[in-house]
Amino acid sequence: MPGMTKIDTSKTSWDLSPLLSGDDDPAIKDYRSAITAATDSFENKWRSDKRFTRDPAVLAEALKELEAWETLKGNGNEAFYFGLRSAQDTVDPKVKARDNQSTDFAKSIHNRLQFFNLRVGSIDANKQPAFLSAPELQPYKHWLERVFANAKYRLSEAEERIMMLKSTPAHSQWVQMTDTFISKEEREALHDDGKQAPANLEQLLNLASSDKKDVRDSAGAALSELFASYADVAEAELNAIMTNKKIDDELRGYARPDQARHIADDVDSSVVDALAEAVAAHGGVSERFYDLKAKLVGQSKLRYPERGVGYGSVNKQYTYDDSVQLVHEVFHELDPEFAEILKYMVEGGQLDVYPTKGKTGGAFCAGMSPTLPTYVMLNHANKLRNVTTLAHEMGHAINDELIAKHQTALNYGTPTSTAEVASTFMEDFVLERLMREADDDMKLVLRVEQLNDTFASIHRQIACYRFERQLHEAFRETGYMAKDRIDELFTGAMKSYLGKHADGAENWWVYWSHIRMFFYVYSYAGGLLISKSLQSKVRRDKAFIGKVKRFLSTGLSQSPKEIFADMDIDITDKGFWHEGLAEIERQLEETEALARKLGKL
Repeated sequence: MPGMTKIDTSKTSWDLSPLLSGDDDPAIKDYRSAITAATDSFENKWRSDKRFTRDPAVLAEALKELEAWETLKGNGNEAFYFGLRSAQDTVDPKVKARDNQSTDFAKSIHNRLQFFNLRVGSIDANKQPAFLSAPELQPYKHWLERVFANAKYRLSEAEERIMMLKSTPAHSQWVQMTDTFISKEEREALHDDGKQAPANLEQLLNLASSDKKDVRDSAGAALSELFASYADVAEAELNAIMTNKKIDDELRGYARPDQARHIADDVDSSVVDALAEAVAAHGGVSERFYDLKAKLVGQSKLRYPERGVGYGSVNKQYTYDDSVQLVHEVFHELDPEFAEILKYMVEGGQLDVYPTKGKTGGAFCAGMSPTLPTYVMLNHANKLRNVTTLAHEMGHAINDELIAKHQTALNYGTPTSTAEVASTFMEDFVLERLMREADDDMKLVLRVEQLNDTFASIHRQIACYRFERQLHEAFRETGYMAKDRIDELFTGAMKSYLGKHADGAENWWVYWSHIRMFFYVYSYAGGLLISKSLQSKVRRDKAFIGKVKRFLSTGLSQSPKEIFADMDIDITDKGFWHEGLAEIERQLEETEALARKLGKL
């Protein structure tokens, strides 16, 4: 946009100094002393005083003190700092040790206040409406609703302490083991310059989408060999963490493997079921898209490793600086505050940009507290999808920053069920901006790219969600899942959305991190479909962006159902999901028509 201030993109590694000055910062000791004292004070006062379970006014007093404790805990950035450091360096054992130590301390502090939530949850069901309607408790109304909803799945205080303490060795460390092994590996592969050279996981994934068929094939073969070499490890890991989850679910009384996720995400299982069923009913549309893409790149079909291949000049180079300037302009068109958040985060060293050996793969956004900076991790490789990834992760960051601005510590955060709305909203507007300025040839390139992301976010993620359901259900029937059986379920799920383009999917479950988070992936599909509805409303009425900002600022203060009802979206209506999927099919038809017009089919 002419006249806009250029952003300084020289900082490409995280500046973690707002958290700690280094791994041995003496502030760690000071924080531990302060939070321990605050925990002592809260526990000593409220463990013996149970009036808050009978009197709304006393509960309001206790919650204000709990909010102050949460703020202090959030300001203690030891666990956040070492969590980020371990993402930058998954190999260094010293960083791993400090990360584990800081996590253990955080859990020990959190465990001491478990009694409070348990007692709030034990408030008589007949008295709960009076608490929810009490004027002094309105800032905490939805926090209370969530506690009441979770109460029947909670265990005793001693048991909850055990559950928290065992989660690291019984789950996190198993997952970290597989991720670390794979991230340390390199394989020889053909690069775009025509030379054979070692490449790490993230580099191989990028090469698998090269516009050169021989490069794609080389990277795909290297990735398949890499994953196969760790299939035994991943088999042991998955069975261990599924065993742990089964034990947890049985102890808590969950009726189905994904119920814990839905309750944590503040969404009814029936809503997720309706979403998954709607996407499955439109399954043939995704194979049709990959048929189109295969023809556009001159193949009869694609193989699974190359499913993300770009088309045409989409493979042009987009430097990090180019990407930031483009995304900044798009954000400014939507709302100047969005652009300002991007600017101060980029210039403040809150983005870690380039892939390095030992760095965790993919991209993510991390926020911990309303009083701490938000950080974004990228693995930028100068491709168009890295531009949309920047927009995607900055959507999360804008969401976090607006929540931090408008909510207190108890309402800071986003349920998984809404987390992907902001990210996909921003991502699609970046692609739309490029399309506005494109001729028909470029429009075809961008339409294919957008549909590629759409089918990956909706049909691919629901296929993965269904794989997870089948995997956990089969595990609970048999007691153990061999890698061949896992492979069978995985490849079957991938065929459900790719059809004949699923060849070569064997062993790719080995590295897919989201299946270790358990049933998380539905949120990508739901988030994108909701996002597209919001985009449509903004295009019809630019002032609607104000409602979008209010949604982005809501945090945990309302349920997703309430948030979207305020925006005239009923996520409980099955028809809503079918309407969104029908719109995607219409976009595919328009893309096919454009390809025919240009003589590509």
